Amino acid sequence: QVQLVESGGGLVQAGGSLRLSCAASGRTFSSFPMGWFRQAPGKDREFVAGISWSGGNTYYADSVKGRFTIARDNAKNTVYLQMNSLKPEDTAVYYCAARFGMVVTTTKYDYWGQGTQVTVSS
Repeated sequence: QVQLVESGGGLVQAGGSLRLSCAASGRTFSSFPMGWFRQAPGKDREFVAGISWSGGNTYYADSVKGRFTIARDNAKNTVYLQMNSLKPEDTAVYYCAARFGMVVTTTKYDYWGQGTQVTVSS
């Protein structure tokens, strides 16, 4: 089992920044590829960013490329999502997730956090 707890969400003006954190406990964190997803009201959950177990490979949705950065610190069992130049359309509940195998951009992840709200005002 892996337990994931997100933090760092909040209300920010357009153009601002937030850094989300996802703390993991349970099974060996460093062996899991990790992903960040988001879900806006009335919309499907969508892939935002992913990172390999080593941190050597990262993946981004086109909508956030160049603005968001995913990183991990395996010594701290934590994955981060640095979000810059935020837009109102980034408003959503953000979830971190872990899975066996490789990063995928679908929601086929094995473990999920409870989510943290990000609201970007115009």
